[in-house]
Amino acid sequence: MADPDTSAASGLGLPPRAAAGNRSLRIVIVGMAVIVAMLPFVASTYVLSLLVLAGIYAVLVIGLELFMGQTGQVSFGHNAFAVLGGYATAILTTTHNWPPLAALAFSIVISVIAALIIGARTLQLRGHYLAMATLALGMIAYTLTVQLTSLTNGFAGITGIAPLGIGPLELTSDLQYYYVVWTIAALGIWSSFRIKDSRVGRALGAIAGNEEAASALGINAARLKLTAFVISAAYAAVAGSLMAHFVGFLSPEVFGLDLVTLLFAMLFVGGIGTIYGPVVGAVLIALLPAILGPLAEYRQLAYGVILLAVIMFAPSGAFRQIVGLAERLFDGSSRGVKRG
Repeated sequence: MADPDTSAASGLGLPPRAAAGNRSLRIVIVGMAVIVAMLPFVASTYVLSLLVLAGIYAVLVIGLELFMGQTGQVSFGHNAFAVLGGYATAILTTTHNWPPLAALAFSIVISVIAALIIGARTLQLRGHYLAMATLALGMIAYTLTVQLTSLTNGFAGITGIAPLGIGPLELTSDLQYYYVVWTIAALGIWSSFRIKDSRVGRALGAIAGNEEAASALGINAARLKLTAFVISAAYAAVAGSLMAHFVGFLSPEVFGLDLVTLLFAMLFVGGIGTIYGPVVGAVLIALLPAILGPLAEYRQLAYGVILLAVIMFAPSGAFRQIVGLAERLFDGSSRGVKRG
C-alpha cells in the first residue's frame, strides 16, 4: 500500500538520504500488505478469527489516532461511539429487520450527531479535564447499555444479529469477513492520509503543535478539533457495527473499560503519531491471546506490562522500530522514520 506522501516527496527530488528512508518505508508498507493478504493461508481458524477482530480494532484506532495523534487531544471515551454503532446495528437488524448496510449508515449518522453535540461542549476543555470528561462519556455509554434493558437486554445482550451482506449475499465465513474487514481498514488508512494531507490535516498538525499559536494565525481550533472528533467517531461507529455483525452477539462487556485499555495499548504499542502504527498495534495486541496460550486469562496484565515496556524502552512504537530496522538493512542508515 503506497504512502502518497512518500511518492510525492520522491517526485519533488528529496535529498538521497531522505529518498532512501522513503524507500525503506515503502518496503515495509508493501511487506505489511503482502503479509495481510497471505496470512489467511497459514493461520488456524482461531488465529483467523483474531485477525478479523484485529481489522475491526484497526478501524477504531485509525480514527482514534486521527483525534489523538494528529490533533494532539486526549480521549478515553471513543468506546461510546463504538457502543452507538454496535447497538444501533444490533437493534435495527434484529428488532426492525433493517438491511445491514442501512443499519451501518444509520449507525454512522447517529454517532456523528452525538459527537457533534457532545464535542461542541466537551472540546472546550483541555488536558486532564478533557481526559476526564471523555472517560465519563465512555462510562455513561457503558452504564446505559446495562440499564436500558428494554433496548439492550442488559447483560443478557442481543443475539441473532444477521451477518454483514447485501441482499442475498452474506458473509458466512471468517475468511470472507477477513478480506472485507481489512479492505475497510485499508479505506480507513487511505482516508486518514487524505485528511492528513489536506489543509484541514495541516491545520490539525498546527493545533497539535501549539493551539494558541495556531489560533493566532487564524486557524479556527475549536471547529477543527470538533471536525476531527466527529470523523473519529464515525470510524468508531463503523468498527462497532462490524463487531456486531461478525460476532452475532452484543453485550455491554464488549465496550467497557477493558476496550479503552485495549485501544490505548494498540495505539501506543503500534506508535501514536503515525497512521500505520495503530494498525500494527491492533494486530500485535489482538493476537496476544493466541501468543499467551494457557496464560490468556492474564492478558489484561500482559497489556499493561507491554504498554509500560513500550513507553519506557520504545516510546516511538513498533512501526517506527520496524521501519528503522528496514533502513539499517536496506539503506545502511540509522535515521528513524518520521512519517507514515
